[in-house]
Amino acid sequence: MKNNNPQKTGGSNMGDFIKLVNNWSITQFVHTFGGLFEESPWVAERSWPSRPFDSFEHMMNVMKNVVQTSDEKVQLQLLCNHPDLGARISMSSNSVQEQAGAGLNSLSVEQYNELSKLNKEYTSQFGFPFILAVKGHTAQSILESMRDRNQRGRAEEFQTALKEVFKIASIRLEQWLAQVGHEDEFVCKSSEVKQRTMYYGKGDVWVYRSYAKPLTGIQAIPESPFTGRNNILFGLNIKVAVQGDEFLPSFIEGDNSLVVATDSMKNFILKHAADYFGATVEGFLAYVSRRFLETYPQMTKVQMTADQIPFEDVPVRREGSLRASELVFRYSQNDRATAAIEAQRKGNQVELSNHFSGVADIRLIKVKGSEFAGFVKDEYTTLPETWDRPLFIFLNINWRYEDPRDGMDDQRGRYVAAEQVRDVAAAVFHACRSASIQHLIYQIGLRLLRRFGQLSEVSFESNNRTWETVLEEVKEGEGKVFTEARPPYGFQGFSMTRDDLDVDNWGSKKEREA
Repeated sequence: MKNNNPQKTGGSNMGDFIKLVNNWSITQFVHTFGGLFEESPWVAERSWPSRPFDSFEHMMNVMKNVVQTSDEKVQLQLLCNHPDLGARISMSSNSVQEQAGAGLNSLSVEQYNELSKLNKEYTSQFGFPFILAVKGHTAQSILESMRDRNQRGRAEEFQTALKEVFKIASIRLEQWLAQVGHEDEFVCKSSEVKQRTMYYGKGDVWVYRSYAKPLTGIQAIPESPFTGRNNILFGLNIKVAVQGDEFLPSFIEGDNSLVVATDSMKNFILKHAADYFGATVEGFLAYVSRRFLETYPQMTKVQMTADQIPFEDVPVRREGSLRASELVFRYSQNDRATAAIEAQRKGNQVELSNHFSGVADIRLIKVKGSEFAGFVKDEYTTLPETWDRPLFIFLNINWRYEDPRDGMDDQRGRYVAAEQVRDVAAAVFHACRSASIQHLIYQIGLRLLRRFGQLSEVSFESNNRTWETVLEEVKEGEGKVFTEARPPYGFQGFSMTRDDLDVDNWGSKKEREA
């Protein structure tokens, strides 16, 4: 499978090197990474305050979020900064090398003329130049791509161009890491870097809002009957953490003059629950975190996470039939929607980043049709191979949007509901004869990425809680007897991006067509 993690490029020293980068001044950071996005050093400049980065992959995701949450005019200018492919004009050194690698510096007369014609048609139609990450392409495949993309609509092509910009930036970062990854000087320096941790906040802020805006306009999918929720009860359990250098005196001197009490944070969240007019957890977190930064200038970053509290409809007899009561609800302890967001002050603006949505604590049991065999067997192995076992899994699924606004604004019609993700997982579990839990979550990820083109990433945390078999047979009919599994449990973690759709060669034909 293709390695799309810049963190791994250049060897094991990159984990230490990111710590060094986190300690760089903004001048050094922008000087080094300002060229990742064509003629747009502002992307690096606005990303620098989001340090510390966990990895270079995290750094690149922050940079992408900076672009995605910028004004459309700013995004358009970024696109327009890219030179026409094959153009014989001055361009950045990165672009020169990339285009030369694809053979665009040695086109035939016929190829050059067609490329120029297609470039003019594209720019005239869309208002920005044709952009393609040319690594791995030839002159002929570039021409074919241009012919195809010239037939699309502007909105679709605008998003495609941004995705290609992100690919170009990631490739440039990978190449830079490959150049510096072998240099020993970074290893010895990185061990000296110490990054201060400083934040405080409030957890278990329980919010119950009645008669919130209903969630509607959900994209229908074959695996799920979910089409929306009435939000008559909109419940959340929220955790908020705030950061800012001006809080340092409260730690080292006991000076609380700028400290906002965590009880005040709780009341702030509760009060603004009445002012929120959206329908999603993500939208509420975005709204409240922005209000925190607008209200308290000593805060520079706000991190908020939330679990949605599920309330199930209760059937009652109304007008001669059983219907859902609109007054009484059952408090559920089943799977729940989750979300997180970061809001950070950038000059006079508030920018949102590091978002994710999720569904937590899915519990699924499949009574037969799962396998686990072919694993390593040595002197420590006592587990037998199984070909038709029951499988009980606990599953958390998180996802990110290509455009974070799709998760925060329910009016865009591109919101992915936790209920639908849960139903997709169950549908794949039902249909897939999995060789392991690892294999199962990969298949679930493929289905989710195919179903929801607005998602950029899906990740999983899973536990194996399969029951222990007590009796293989019962006296009459088909069946077995089980008890709870012993305390130690296996777990798995995995993440996937849209690139996995391109390299999937393992799924069955039926799964690919689903």
